[in-house]
Amino acid sequence: MLNLATMLADTARRTPGRTAVIEGDRTLTFGEIDAAANSVARFLLSRQLRPGDRVALTIANVVEFPIVYFGILKAGGAVVPLNTMLKREEVAYHLRDSGAAAYFCAVPGLDEAWRGFLDVASCEHLVTLGSALLDEPGVGTTLAEVLAEHPADDVLQETEATDTAVVLYTSGTTGKPKGAELTHANMVLNAIGHNQLLDARADDVHLVALPLFHSFAQTVQLNAGFAVGATLVLLPRFDAAEALALMTRHRVTVFAGVPTMYWALLNKSADGIAVDLAGLLRIALSGAAALPVDVLERFRDVFGVGIREGYGLSETSPTVTFNPLDQPNRSGSIGKPIWGVEVKLIDVHWDEVPVGEPGELAVRGYNVMKGYLGRPEATKDVIRDGWFRTGDIATRDDDGYFFIVDRAKDLIVRGGFNVYPRELEEVIIAHPEVSLVAVIGIPDERIGEEVKAFVIREPGSELKEEDLIGWSRERLAAYKYPRLVEFRDTLPMNATGKLLKRALR
Repeated sequence: MLNLATMLADTARRTPGRTAVIEGDRTLTFGEIDAAANSVARFLLSRQLRPGDRVALTIANVVEFPIVYFGILKAGGAVVPLNTMLKREEVAYHLRDSGAAAYFCAVPGLDEAWRGFLDVASCEHLVTLGSALLDEPGVGTTLAEVLAEHPADDVLQETEATDTAVVLYTSGTTGKPKGAELTHANMVLNAIGHNQLLDARADDVHLVALPLFHSFAQTVQLNAGFAVGATLVLLPRFDAAEALALMTRHRVTVFAGVPTMYWALLNKSADGIAVDLAGLLRIALSGAAALPVDVLERFRDVFGVGIREGYGLSETSPTVTFNPLDQPNRSGSIGKPIWGVEVKLIDVHWDEVPVGEPGELAVRGYNVMKGYLGRPEATKDVIRDGWFRTGDIATRDDDGYFFIVDRAKDLIVRGGFNVYPRELEEVIIAHPEVSLVAVIGIPDERIGEEVKAFVIREPGSELKEEDLIGWSRERLAAYKYPRLVEFRDTLPMNATGKLLKRALR
């Protein structure tokens, strides 16, 4: 038996009075989080949740996230964390595709995205955070009612190491998001591996500014932190000034961020906000997007703290490589494979490329997902003989450090979030005045890449840039919709009619 909820349950049993999470003026101990998670589990079991049933949640970085997350796991379910910026249609898609039996969400949510639940008859149970649904009588219950009405005595359903613990949605070149099935073993071992890498300590204090629905924060901070009894300071929405203030107030020792967060912290320093991070932070981590060497070096010069960069994907739980603390930090490198993980560089035929040549990163180890939920063909495309091909092109130096040099896919990384052009193109082309569209990423100093759409209008149309942007904003999450639109009479194509996006860059 192995259950990811052990990361909480074991620590709660050993040190129930120790502070687990801090969010604003709310503080909960491990014992309190564990008891509340037990009530959530009892609620789900009372609703006939079966082992392996999937339960979705849309919750920001607030104390309720770990309560619901571990409650689902304690009941033997699989957690489906959803991006908090999804809109109603996107929520409905994820609930339907995952086959979610229940849905926990904040109300009111952004544009009432929770109403996606109403569009999916197969998702039977709704639990809201905060207010009840006064305009939808008889629909759902509140988390407060769940916690009040269900006992908090210990519960931990038996699950096997190979059972699915978490389904993380990630897009691909086919456009529609796919759910990566991560097992209890995937998640537990990757978190424990991180604790070894970081020399994790019970007296560590993490600032959790990355969204907990993302695999980075989930594994490296929530699961790894809870396993050793560290305290998590939750920041629901990243703000550089507030982040610096929280680091000082709570004596934060571990910070994990994406490159744009480090860029924003540097800007606040330039605005005159001085913080001695060297006297606080034991370690700063970066992932999810390539960290510019200039940002790394400026951060070290300004704050006196080096940034250790790593690499991972949702499909790999997530961490694959990391710049180890006991070895020299290579600027611009994603580091070396972590314990138990193999990495090689391959060509399009899955053959290993000669030493010194760039190739696509392929990964094998305990961290590789079971596969894409309900998509055996898509799984077969990316996994062969246990090796997962990442779609990222890299090189390796003589000391075994890897360096990302390009992406094999058209993936856009905007502020640390993955944006897949085809998904956007399918939405934008549905506009009645759009004839053809191609979406690409263009370099942006602040967020890494910005989303730009090249559009051919329908004959006679006078569609304006701001109108199409507004139309897209209503249908896509805030990090996805294009901020830039360029209208053209033609778009470059090859002989078969395939758009040549490289000619647009």
